[in-house]
This record gives sequence, structure tokens and C-alpha cells, in this order.
Amino acid sequence: MGNTSSMLTQYDIEEVQQHCNKAFSQQEIVSLYERFCQLDRNGGGFVSAEEFLSVPEFAVNPLSQRLLRMVDGLNFKEFVAFLSAFSPRATLLQRIEFIFKVYDSDGNGKVTFNDMLDVLHDLTGQFISENQRKQVLTQVLDEAGYTKESLLVLSDFVKILGSSGLKMEVEVPVD
Repeated sequence: MGNTSSMLTQYDIEEVQQHCNKAFSQQEIVSLYERFCQLDRNGGGFVSAEEFLSVPEFAVNPLSQRLLRMVDGLNFKEFVAFLSAFSPRATLLQRIEFIFKVYDSDGNGKVTFNDMLDVLHDLTGQFISENQRKQVLTQVLDEAGYTKESLLVLSDFVKILGSSGLKMEVEVPVD
């Protein structure tokens, strides 16, 4: 499975399907494998951040630099696991875990006010001022029962987003 010139076996497909908690059908996994092979231009079995930037939708995403840190050097199984949060079959917890990882850019398991401010800046750019971002974020945290000094962990994200109708679906074209 590491060599992109090889074909996926039924065992490989089932293993990847288990690894991503059945977020994708077997047919979708085959389609994702074909896409992975297209992205892996040097055939090394891994997709680099630079190769990911060749996907137009990814390149224009305001969070692309944060996401690149999460995807650089992924093998196929990790590639599918990364994308599984966007599957219609993904659980709410899988989606929240993904969002938490986007905010937790240093991977320490804690999200600070500044981490959230950085993501808000990435999303809004120059459309709102730094002061406005701070005010909005302070108000949102306050309404959720937190302060600027709070260090949020995954369970806090689950508490805040758990009752939302969070949607992050991407269609996987199947030939």
C-alpha cells in the first residue's frame, strides 16, 4: 500500500476502511486511492504539503497553512483518516476532533485565546480589525462559560460544539 504504483487489495481496502471508522465506502476508498496517487507525483507513497497545494479548493482555503501542517507527509491510510472528518458518515465527535486539531496548532492538547484568535484572523483576514476579533471571541467565550484565560481541551470543544448541527461534508466522486 505504500507504493503508489501498486493496486489496492481487498485486504488493504478493508484495513483503510477500519482505520477511518467506516467513514468511506469501499468504492470511495478506491476513488480516494486514485486521487492520492495523482497527488503523489513522485510516487513515494506520501503526499507532501506542496503536492496538497495542487488541489485548487485546498489552496484557496483560508485555513490552508494550518491544514498543511496536518497533512504534510501523509501516507494513504493517514490521508483517508484526515479526510474522514469530511465524510457524511463521520460522527459529530470525529468532526469536533478535527476542528480541535486545527485550533491546537502546536499539538499540546490545549487551545488558548491566542490560538483561537489566530484561526479567526485566518478566516477573516483584513475584513475585521484585531480589536473586533478580540471582542467577538471574548463574547463567544463568555457566552460559553469561558474566559480569555481559559485553556480549552477537546472535552470543552465537545461541550461547545456538541449540540450544533456541525456539517463539514465533501463529496467523493466515485467512477
